[in-house]
Amino acid sequence: MPCPAAARRGGDRPGHGGHVGITVGDNPERLHSEASFAALCGVSPVERSSGRRQFRRLNRGGDRQANAALHRIVFTRLRVDPRTQDYYERRIKEGKTRREIVRCLKRYAAREVFHLVKQLQPAPRS
Repeated sequence: MPCPAAARRGGDRPGHGGHVGITVGDNPERLHSEASFAALCGVSPVERSSGRRQFRRLNRGGDRQANAALHRIVFTRLRVDPRTQDYYERRIKEGKTRREIVRCLKRYAAREVFHLVKQLQPAPRS
């Protein structure tokens, strides 16, 4: 069942966050933290190093359609959201690459969707 709040919030366009809500499925209680949701969507960081340079890359596992939905959310926000554009410019000045910035923005978008899904989760029955 799609998550209507996630669909409204994600990327400010209907449908972008919908698949992320579908990824959670009928049992959102299985997600205990933002990190588990990020891993499920394939946006959790993976440590990687090469010689002297240490960096992170995105997890290639997880639901690829949810990852694609987060990608669309990020690029829509880069086009229309002034806060995201300011963040992008600030990180560019810090010397980050576009790929690193998009990785951070995807994780941030996943965090927002996770909190929306948790709000919609029904209270446990006694």
